[in-house]
Amino acid sequence: MTTAKQGLGRLGEQLAEKELANRGYVVVERNARTAEGEIDLVTRQAGRWVFVEVRARRGQTYGTPEESLTRRKQARMIRSAHAYLAERDLGDPPWRIDVVAVEFSTGGKLLRVEVIENAVGE
Repeated sequence: MTTAKQGLGRLGEQLAEKELANRGYVVVERNARTAEGEIDLVTRQAGRWVFVEVRARRGQTYGTPEESLTRRKQARMIRSAHAYLAERDLGDPPWRIDVVAVEFSTGGKLLRVEVIENAVGE
């Protein structure tokens, strides 16, 4: 059984993937698991690994999607990116972490899909 939150997250990831494809990103893996946590989308763009966190929100009662990205979550994302590269023996290639903010109105209307490049840095 899928909860409303899980359904929103899944829809957010689908919309994010479509927007990223329009921008030339190629999805390598979805919901990649590492010893440090899960990465929503692992992509490649212009010869660079791009680890993507998708944040979807309905309404702004608890803030915007990007405001939901806590320091703790950012630190986990960095550790997960390092773990992904190490666990797959990919060496030390160029990489970054992007965030895709997907925002819906309280009634469920799509308001925006915004790609924020280099949203999380080391």
